[in-house]
Formats: sequence, structure tokens, C-alpha cells
Amino acid sequence: MPELPDLQAFSKNLSKKLLHKKLKTITVENAKKITTSQAALRKALDGEKLESIDRVGKTLQFRFANGHVLGMHLMLHGKLYFFKDKNEEKYPIVTLLFEDGTGLVLTDFQGAAHIMLDPEDKGSPDAMDKAFSLKYLEDLLSKKRVTIKQFLLDQHNVQGIGNAYADDILWEARISPFSVCNKIPAAAVKKLHKAIHEVLTRAEKNILKSDPDIINGEIRDFMLVHSKKLKESPTGKPIETSAVGGRTTYYTEEQELFK
Repeated sequence: MPELPDLQAFSKNLSKKLLHKKLKTITVENAKKITTSQAALRKALDGEKLESIDRVGKTLQFRFANGHVLGMHLMLHGKLYFFKDKNEEKYPIVTLLFEDGTGLVLTDFQGAAHIMLDPEDKGSPDAMDKAFSLKYLEDLLSKKRVTIKQFLLDQHNVQGIGNAYADDILWEARISPFSVCNKIPAAAVKKLHKAIHEVLTRAEKNILKSDPDIINGEIRDFMLVHSKKLKESPTGKPIETSAVGGRTTYYTEEQELFK
């Protein structure tokens, strides 16, 4: 699933191509997971100028001049493609056709990717937002008895972090993913807060360096521990894996366990 750095890179490249264009029409091709009717979407968006494309948590948000926002969640297998005049990609979920003939299609062979009109604010801060401060993290961790890996994946605590980057962040901070939140000492929490920003920022730079025009897919060649291809961490320690909640967690013995 595309995570924060992937979507951040996508939003920059989508913006280069689509900003300030006027939407001719939006067409829902697969409504399995779309709750807003096509008629309502067209009434809100057709004929409107696209003002910005932002990443909020794990969604892309297309903001139009009239104030309406089209949210887009790619889920596990959603992919975005540009097209000219007519889409030829398989498994379309929704297409956006602009007045100059530029088009954008969201595809998903599983049909799980979806859009939403004027998505609600989840209330929790984005991992890259100023509101996600060290104090916020300290205060919230002190009230939680779940593992730190569970905490990072819960979008009600912090938005944008997924399974892969949670593992790399915890390795960078040298905190075991099985540590209990309210048992993590202040010094380690400070390292964690720093690691979140550094790992996510570095990842976005690596993605754009590898593919400057990327708008779909995941580039993971630079991961620290979260990779089937890796046997050792950057410091040479063996990488171990454990299945937690149906997801594979990657870690090493050098990550301290607090419980």
C-alpha cells in the first residue's frame, strides 16, 4: 500500500500536470466502494478549476476553486495514470477529464480503491504536521498500553504511517515494535519523534530521485529493515520477522524492548 512518502511524491507530480486546469467531467467506472452518487460528484466538481492537490494522511485530496474536495484512497493496489482524451487502462475506478483533454484515472484490479467527496477531518495530526509535536507524542503515549507498532499504525493517533515505514522508523529509533507505549522512557520517545520525521523525509527524497515523475507504485529499494530482500540491518544485525495482526513486522535485536 502506498504510504506517506509515496503519496507525497505522487501529489507533487500530479500538481505539476494538473493544477489550475478546469475539470470537464468526472466519471465513476466502478462504484463498489463509492458512497457519493455520480450525479452529486458532477454537480460539485464538473466545470471547476483544480486549485491544489495535497496529501492528508493516506489520502490524496484534490481541492477545487468552489471549495469542494475530492478525496482519493488508493488502498493496497490502486494506481494512478495520466491519459489523453480517452482512458485505455484496465480496471478503472474513476476518471477525471479536464477541458484541455488531460485525463487522470484511478485503477484497481481488486476494486477496493475509492474516492469520497469532501472527506471528514479525522482529528488526529498528520505525521509531518507541526501539530504532531514531541509533546503531543509524549502525552498520547503515556496514556496507551498497546505496542508502539500498533500505535503508529492507528490513524486515530497519527495519520500517514503504514506497516513498512513504521518498521523503519522504529529501527531508526532503536525501539522494539513490541514495546508498550507507556513504558517507553522520555529519551527514547524523543528519538522516536525525530526518527519519524527523518525517515519519512528521506524516503520521499529517495523515491523522487529514483523516479522523478512517479504517480503510482512503490519504490522500496532503500528500506532499512522492512524488505524481504534484506537479511541484515544497515549495522549488520540479522533481521527478524514476526506476523502481527496479519502483517509482517521486521526488526532486529538491537532495538530495545520496553515493557
